[in-house]
Amino acid sequence: MIAVLGECVADAFAERRAGELTLRVLPGGGPANTAAALAGLGTPARFLGRISGDVFGELFRERLAGVDLTYAVEAREPSTLAVAGLDDAGKARYGFHAEGTADWQWTGAELAGPVLDGVRCLHTGSLALVRPPGRDVVEAFAAAAARRVTVSVDPNVRPSLATREAYAVERWCAFADILRLSDDDLAFLRPGEPVERVCDEWHAAGARLVVVTRGPAGALVSLGGVRTEVPAPQVDVVDTVGAGDAFTAGLLHWFDGRGLLGGRLDGLDPATAREAAAFAAKVAALACTVRGADLPRDAGAVAGR
Repeated sequence: MIAVLGECVADAFAERRAGELTLRVLPGGGPANTAAALAGLGTPARFLGRISGDVFGELFRERLAGVDLTYAVEAREPSTLAVAGLDDAGKARYGFHAEGTADWQWTGAELAGPVLDGVRCLHTGSLALVRPPGRDVVEAFAAAAARRVTVSVDPNVRPSLATREAYAVERWCAFADILRLSDDDLAFLRPGEPVERVCDEWHAAGARLVVVTRGPAGALVSLGGVRTEVPAPQVDVVDTVGAGDAFTAGLLHWFDGRGLLGGRLDGLDPATAREAAAFAAKVAALACTVRGADLPRDAGAVAGR
């Protein structure tokens, strides 16, 4: 089983018509997207999130119906709302309503006990690792988890909600075996720096596998400094919301299916890492063919072709 720790966010997509603005709300949030995609691919997933009891929380629980919610917290605070507008390429730009919401209020007691029983990998990141007051609790939990499971981190930067300094990627690399981020994330975190040098610094800090996704340009895979690239499959893009989360789910699903999770990825070689990333790119492409952060119903079968 793969555990995913982080937020679930109500993604409200704005549509402007004849002087009015209509919001179409879909369940989202990077970690919740990843958990749902893992379940859609057939990998048992457990979501460690703080889910509000409001109407959006009901939507999240419906979306995560195939995910183990045994250790999800029933939160009293309201859900986080993100209002998104899509550009001509289907890429979203977000405005967040996140003050005092459920996702960031973690306490140590909520992540204690048997929450990782039966788990081979913990995936976390996104806003849960940078938003106070819960960020320190989440980081400490992930660091401790590295002693018993593979740890995957996706910074998934949101400049409107956190500063560059809040994304302590070098420190996270001390416990992260897998670091997956987009080229936009990289440009924000390390502007103007060569990707090869940045990858090598993150390897030196502890991350064994670094994957930089580049949208239609595919992905760069760096395993301990040995680099290769994978192309992106060509699809008819509806929108790109959740594509990076789907890529991460595809990557972890592929590793889990081959028994590679549970340790430090010591048995992973560059050719195998590239094969995993190629599969993940296929899953991400599928996510771009439907509206919102979701996969087609037959994603598992299609991605396996």
